[in-house]
Amino acid sequence: GDWNQESQRSQTPPPKYAKLEQLNQFPDFNNYLIFVLTRLKSEDEPTRSLSGLILKNNVKAHYQNFPPAVADFIKQECLSNIGDPSPLIRATIGILITTIASKGELQTWPELLPQLCNLLNSEDYNTCEGSFGALQKICEDSSELLDSDALNRPLNIMIPKFLQFFKHCSPKIRSHAIACVNQFIIGRAQALMDNIDTFIESLFALAADEDSEVRKNVCRALVMLLEVRIDRLIPHMHSIVQYMLQRTQDPDENVALEACEFWLTLAEQPICKEVLSGHLVQLIPILVNGMKYSEIDIILLKGDVEEDEAIPDSEQDIKPRFHKSRTVTLQHEGGEGEEGEDIDEDDDDDDDTLSDWNLRKCSAAALDVLANVFRDELLPHLLPLLKDLLFHPDWVVKESGILVLGAIAEGCVQGMVPYLPELIPHLIQCLCDKKALVRSIACWTLSRYAHWVVSQPPDAYLKPLMTELLKRILDGNKRVQEAACSAFATLEEEACTELVPYLGFILDTLVFAFGKYQHKNLLILYDAIGTLADSVGHHLNQPEYIQKLMPPLIQKWNELKDEDKDLFPLLECLSSVATALQSGFLPYCEPVYQRCVTLVQKTLAQAMMYNQHPEQYEAPDKDFMIVALDLLSGLAEGLGGHVEQLVARSNIMTLLFQCMQDTMPEVRQSSFALLGDLTKACFLHVKPCIAEFMPILGLNLNPEFISVCNNATWAIGEISIQMGVEMEPYVGLVLNHLVEIINRPNTPKTLLENTAITIGRLGYVCPQEVAPMLPQFIRPWCQSLRNIRDNEEKDSAFRGICLMIGVNPGGVVQDFIFFCDAVASWMNPKEDLRDMFYKILHGFKDQVGEENWQQFSEQFPPQLKERLSACYGV
Repeated sequence: GDWNQESQRSQTPPPKYAKLEQLNQFPDFNNYLIFVLTRLKSEDEPTRSLSGLILKNNVKAHYQNFPPAVADFIKQECLSNIGDPSPLIRATIGILITTIASKGELQTWPELLPQLCNLLNSEDYNTCEGSFGALQKICEDSSELLDSDALNRPLNIMIPKFLQFFKHCSPKIRSHAIACVNQFIIGRAQALMDNIDTFIESLFALAADEDSEVRKNVCRALVMLLEVRIDRLIPHMHSIVQYMLQRTQDPDENVALEACEFWLTLAEQPICKEVLSGHLVQLIPILVNGMKYSEIDIILLKGDVEEDEAIPDSEQDIKPRFHKSRTVTLQHEGGEGEEGEDIDEDDDDDDDTLSDWNLRKCSAAALDVLANVFRDELLPHLLPLLKDLLFHPDWVVKESGILVLGAIAEGCVQGMVPYLPELIPHLIQCLCDKKALVRSIACWTLSRYAHWVVSQPPDAYLKPLMTELLKRILDGNKRVQEAACSAFATLEEEACTELVPYLGFILDTLVFAFGKYQHKNLLILYDAIGTLADSVGHHLNQPEYIQKLMPPLIQKWNELKDEDKDLFPLLECLSSVATALQSGFLPYCEPVYQRCVTLVQKTLAQAMMYNQHPEQYEAPDKDFMIVALDLLSGLAEGLGGHVEQLVARSNIMTLLFQCMQDTMPEVRQSSFALLGDLTKACFLHVKPCIAEFMPILGLNLNPEFISVCNNATWAIGEISIQMGVEMEPYVGLVLNHLVEIINRPNTPKTLLENTAITIGRLGYVCPQEVAPMLPQFIRPWCQSLRNIRDNEEKDSAFRGICLMIGVNPGGVVQDFIFFCDAVASWMNPKEDLRDMFYKILHGFKDQVGEENWQQFSEQFPPQLKERLSACYGV
């Protein structure tokens, strides 16, 4: 059997192990195991070690049931044999000691730490090394506990003791000693802070150690100190930087990687610019040099295999992906939702290399963050190097140059602009390089400049880039396919409707890729299709496009089982497609809708079984339910009123009632998004549930869960509009929470905007109930809506404010200037809304009299003054 797969764990173990498993049923079996580990020197080491590992698993599972005599015997044996001549046996005993200690036994095994610390003084190397090994594992597992009063703060003795061993003659011991102390830096353990200067001096003394493991631990210590005690490093900063420049070029890649982290961490510190300015001339070439693939990387990446598209993916290569749940946001002035204002930012900006962190990735990340610190000041150090790299005959060097270009794309964007008309065509040419790794990095780097490409006339760069990227999507190499698909998704986001003229061509390529891709890239392809739908919207709703796109998607949909996680990206993709196609999706909606309801129902049922009998049932993967709820939202949004007959024939409202009360925030978040979308699409099915739903919505106006709170707020606003005066009994459930949220400091912009809209909408339908609160929210209300573009939400919210001012004009007097500013943010309000504004402005002016109005309007910024005078004659 394949021992990697969960489902096969229960199959028969190898014979030797099976025999030991049977013995596990005897109470003194654990005595036997420790005996084999520590005393049975005639057995071979692997068997003794295995015996210890079985004992470790027993300790993990059943330690509380061990008879006291057995537990004591095991502890005693461990301590007496920690110096076993065999490194394997010492390590096994160390693991066993740590496992016992982590079972809450540090308190009940008081002699453990003193004895281990004493054994460090042993003349016998093995004993010293074994004890240090065990101590290092305990420090790793229980660092908090060691610094607590519960144990009487053993660190006060341990840390000074460890520091003495920094000078030990054995590199292995020195390395253990640093590793032990390093465990306490990030937590700022008091005992370490009291000895911080000694610690730093001892580290400096080891700077030139001949042992690479010691150097690695020294670098790691300095990087962590940079985060927590930069004050202590500043006096020595010049020499630390010099040291790290040297170590970043260490012949041992593990040391170089630890040292390279230093630049990444330093870039986040306010003093970075001041500290590094004078060293860029040395640092930049070192980082650039570190960005080359090592020989090992190339072997692992099969860099010499050009065509591998026919080789099926191995399942462990496919990283779990995370669904980004629906968050309802409003549109701002100046384009679609603004950059960087996402409530849950997800940062997956990686060049497609090895999944593990390595020197190349770390160097590239460091260059990226430093480019963001130094901006164009970096370029004089980089441009001379780049010329040689980008046109270098050796593909490994050329590839690293393309990576450099991508790494600086964000930070040095201004300074790079003059070079892009020459560079972009060169990069597009690199998309056809004979080396797959060059083609794939060119995809990534070009995607980092997509914003500039799209800002130029389309024929200049967009068209050639798109043409070549689409060819790369059909590349024979899987890594290139993946890089091209991701890059194309980025290009789609930047180009939006610029892509409309090429839609047929794009869809032909993406659909062709369906038949070509192995498992992993298929998942990325779904994303590229979903992003395309998001980017071109209703332009996708053409019969010929639907004919191309829908059959392969529905075919996949039918092939996948309800338990298959591949449904996630496919459901997300279909959700975007349904929203874009609108009525064009009608022929496909029935089976898709039914399956989503089934997924929600199955997940809820499994959760219920698990809650009642956790020992018999497994906990469900709630992502199935979250993604299904989000696709239902997409259907409701896309199909509008057409979704009504689907809702009528299903129990979705009952399921929604359960989902809204789920313990998992993401489930609630998606439920409220769906509730709002159903409210807009077919309120007649929502209305009978309102009395049950409103109290739940009120409970979720808790800004601790930003996205849940945001979507609940939005849904309440949509419900208000539909309910009209019948909303009155529910205003009390929600209004105070909303007013509290709009007045909180540091609330994300998106949540403030949705809260303001909902307060306005409540006031629109129930002005008598909400108007008395005006003075408590009018100022933040006006401030948060002045940047939203004219739209339905803004319209209904401002009507509400006007009605409330009618009921309680005194409530706005103190903050009237904010109201004026908010009114002026409208480009072209509907005629009757304009009249409402006109009446309020003139009413106020007449109320205070000409002279006071003159004084009052003197405070206005000139733009506001002109605007109000031009539009409203005040």
